[in-house]
Amino acid sequence: MTDKDLYGGLIRLHILHHANHGPVFGLGITEELRHHGYSISAGTLYPMLHGLEKKGYLSSRQEREGRRVRRLYEITRKGRTQLVDARKKVRELFGELIEGE
Repeated sequence: MTDKDLYGGLIRLHILHHANHGPVFGLGITEELRHHGYSISAGTLYPMLHGLEKKGYLSSRQEREGRRVRRLYEITRKGRTQLVDARKKVRELFGELIEGE
């Protein structure tokens, strides 16, 4: 069992990391997160995506694939800046966590 509040920040960083490599969409990022051991529902993921968009870290657009319409999320300049800063903080925390064992 995981604490969603505790891991929420890590999930948001994963989203920004993957969006930095190209557009992401709900089902795709859910599957990617599953590879990292996170089980996240649409009811948790979409508010996170909308929150990242509201803060200006992501932008979104709709794309039609046949009959299906998919919302794609792309990282913004502000999101990239925040991701660079977060990487520094994660490296520092990682070092402390490993040394603390």
